[in-house]
Amino acid sequence: MIMAEKRKTGTADLPLHYGKTPRWLFRRMALLAREISIVIITEFGTAELLRRLSDPYWFQAFGCVLGFDWHSSGLTTTTCGALKEGLRDLGDELGIFVAGGKGGTSRQTPYEILARGELLSVDPAQLVHASRMAAKVDNTALQDGFQIYHHTFIFDKDGNWCVIQQGMNTAIRYARRYHWLGEQVRDFVCEPHAAICCDYVGEPLNMVAAESEEARRISTLLSHEKPDKLVRELERLQSLTLPRRHHILLQDIAPNRLKGIFLKTYEQQPQDFAQLLGMEGVGPKTIRALSLIAELIYGAPVSYRDPVRFSFAHGGKDGHPYRVDRRQYDKSIEILEEAIRRAKLGDREKLKALASLQKHVANLPQ
Repeated sequence: MIMAEKRKTGTADLPLHYGKTPRWLFRRMALLAREISIVIITEFGTAELLRRLSDPYWFQAFGCVLGFDWHSSGLTTTTCGALKEGLRDLGDELGIFVAGGKGGTSRQTPYEILARGELLSVDPAQLVHASRMAAKVDNTALQDGFQIYHHTFIFDKDGNWCVIQQGMNTAIRYARRYHWLGEQVRDFVCEPHAAICCDYVGEPLNMVAAESEEARRISTLLSHEKPDKLVRELERLQSLTLPRRHHILLQDIAPNRLKGIFLKTYEQQPQDFAQLLGMEGVGPKTIRALSLIAELIYGAPVSYRDPVRFSFAHGGKDGHPYRVDRRQYDKSIEILEEAIRRAKLGDREKLKALASLQKHVANLPQ
C-alpha cells in the first residue's frame, strides 16, 4: 500500500444503494460494534479506536464484520449508526462519544458536541470548528461531484477526534466516503488527503492540493476586491472560449447572484483561504468563481487532480460472499462480552487469546 504523508486519512467510493437494514441485523450490529469498541479501548485506549475508524480499509472491514455489504454505500451510514447506538450510553464510562449521522441528523453535530462539553478536557468549540471545516473542505474546496449527506464526528474526552462522512453523486450512482483523523491534521486546506479508497476517478476542482497554493492565495486576495469588479471579471470569462474543463466549471455560475457573497467577503476581508472557506455563505460556486479568476486572469494554477489512491472489496449482508450466519454472529458477541467481563474482574486470558489468534492469522500465507 502506497501512503502519502498522513493528514486526512482517506476516501472510499461505493455504489449508491437504497433500502433499509433489517431490524434484526442492525440490533446485532450495534451490539457487536459496542463489544469490539470496548475491547479496543480497554486494550489500547480511545485514541487508537479513532485511528482505526479513520483508516478506510479498517473501517470497511469493520462494516463487513458487522455483516453489511462490502459494495454498498449503506455500509458507511449503517456502520456509523450502529456504532453510535452501541456506544450511546457508554460515553461517560469509556470517554468516547459519537455525534452526527445521516441527513438532518448530521446538522445536529455541533449541538451534540457542545452537550458533552462538561465531560471534555478541551474547549468543545474547537471540535465544532473541526467538524464544520471537514465538511466544508469535502463539499466546497474539493468539488468532486459528490454532495455530502452523511457526517459522523467521533471524539474522546481528551479532544481527539475523527470524521467519517459521505457524499453522493446521483448521476453516476456512486457514493464517496471521506475519513479524517484530528491528530494528523495540521492544515485543513493544504493536502488534507492521504489514503483515499475509490473505484471512480474524476477531474474535480481541487483547491486543497499543494499545487493550488497560489490559487488559494490569489482567491483570498480577490475576496477583498469590490463586488462589481469580480462580477465584471466573471462576465468577461463567460464570453471567452475556454479549455473544456472550464466550460464545466463555469456552468451554473450567475455572476450577479454571487454579488451578495462577494460583498460579505469584501466587508470581512478574510486573512487566509481557511478563513474564507469557513465563512457562512461561501459555498462551491463562490470558490469556483474565485478560482477561475485566479487561474485564467492572474495565472495561478489550480489542481484538477482527484486525490485517489486505493480501492477495495470485502464481503456482507446481501449474501456476498455469503449470508449472515445469525447463530455465529450471536456467538461472536457472546465471546467478546465474556472476555470483557472477565477482563474487568482481572482475568485477561480470553483477551490475550484473541490477540494471539490475530497474530496467528496475520502470519498465515495469503
